Amino acid sequence: MVPSIRNLLSLRYLGRTCPWILIFAAIGFAAATRAEPSPDIATACNLETLGTGTVRRIVDGRTFHLDDGQQIRLAAIEVPSMPLPGEAGAPAKAGLAAKAALETLLNGKNVTLKTLGPNADRYGRIVAYVFVEGQKRAVQQDMLAQGHARVAADVGDSSCASALLADERAARTVGLGLWADPYYVVQQAENPAKVLAERGRFALVEGKVLSVRESRGTIYVNFGRRWSEDFTVTVLKRNERTFTGAGVDLKKLSGRRIRVRGFVEERGGPWIEATRPEQIELAEQH
Repeated sequence: MVPSIRNLLSLRYLGRTCPWILIFAAIGFAAATRAEPSPDIATACNLETLGTGTVRRIVDGRTFHLDDGQQIRLAAIEVPSMPLPGEAGAPAKAGLAAKAALETLLNGKNVTLKTLGPNADRYGRIVAYVFVEGQKRAVQQDMLAQGHARVAADVGDSSCASALLADERAARTVGLGLWADPYYVVQQAENPAKVLAERGRFALVEGKVLSVRESRGTIYVNFGRRWSEDFTVTVLKRNERTFTGAGVDLKKLSGRRIRVRGFVEERGGPWIEATRPEQIELAEQH
């Protein structure tokens, strides 16, 4: 049974005199929200084995080297960047925490690399789902479940995205890792000025869709009446069939509360271009 809000508030009060109560309550709440384990992602995504190796060195929260020198990058997640020398603040701490978490999960371990689609990025790094020897869960799932990562905008498959989003959602619900820091809070579309402050960064934005319009080959998902100020999501008309096939009917989003992920840009007001259906979730269902 998931604890009620009243019970959680009572636990918070007790925690002032006994901090351990809050710790055990958080653990219990996390377990309650994860009563059903997330899917076996290797099966859900129909991944293909790319190869095996032993992890030699961790570069950051999603990049590492194998003992043969190959550089591997974890597919389908976004993690905070490593800080520059002298850099401090929330992003710097989060970047270091993500690297430390990946070191705990992978350093010195034998791993299997599995892929979905193209397996290299423009820098020549292998992009893959990574499984520690003897483990069924991908390392990506563990990074998300611990709150050190967010599901990327381009996962490439709706079934893969569903499995990953389940782990991200569980961590967000109980405020683990990134989700405990206001810097990484889900932005509200009703406050476009705060969304715009995320310009150039990866963010999650949630709000109620006011209208959906189509013009000159682009579908506009509007969260306000003033395009020059309010938050907007755009989808190229040629991609609409991909969204529909994944169960995201763009024309029926009006009046629904959704959560969108991607890099925030500015076109009058704040704006995210959605190229993949996994970028859009029905927030009212989660």
